[in-house]
Amino acid sequence: MIYTSLVLLPSLAVILAQPLLEPSGCPEPYGVQTYPHPQLCDQFYKCTNGSLTLEQCENGLLYDGNGNIHNHCNYYWGVDCGNRKADLVPINNGPCEFKYGLYAESAACSTNYLKCAEGYPYLEPCEPGLAYDDRTHKCNWPDELLDIGCNSEAIIGFKCPESVDPHSVAAKFWPYPRFPVPGDKGRLITCVNGYPRLITCGDGKLFDEASLTCLGPEDYKK
Repeated sequence: MIYTSLVLLPSLAVILAQPLLEPSGCPEPYGVQTYPHPQLCDQFYKCTNGSLTLEQCENGLLYDGNGNIHNHCNYYWGVDCGNRKADLVPINNGPCEFKYGLYAESAACSTNYLKCAEGYPYLEPCEPGLAYDDRTHKCNWPDELLDIGCNSEAIIGFKCPESVDPHSVAAKFWPYPRFPVPGDKGRLITCVNGYPRLITCGDGKLFDEASLTCLGPEDYKK
């Protein structure tokens, strides 16, 4: 809903704690700027090329000034509202508690999760080697999710040995020995407390089986 500058000017002036330079009520004549509502966490002020509007975050989202989920708003669990109030009313549309949110695919361990947008769930995969943790709303190492039935050996397809040859290269990294991933030069397996974790080299690097390290293209020898 769009309000006139006469309605929003006092509140916006309090937020900015400085005189507004434009007749429209916006301190900047060009570009897009956003400002928090002084009392409400699910609303904010938006200036677009000098035009002032009062914006409403979508259901399940709140404003924190760093929003990048939808229309300058973030998932509610990641926003610190301070003294501002938030009106969070679940819609309970199937697996979507709110119109926008992240949810476990099921109560069991899963390498996928549900991303709800506009009330519709979309199945999203975790990065290879990870499983979804509904408590943190992120994908996590499977061995950190043993309490929900995750089996890192089954997910990664590797069983960590109880010991390694003390003269081997892997022993150099003990107690976190490393191992190659058959057919995958971009990743490696490291064992943590007896559980395997799949690690991505990243930055265009490749895993070198001789040194058990990730090397750049200029250092990697086939």
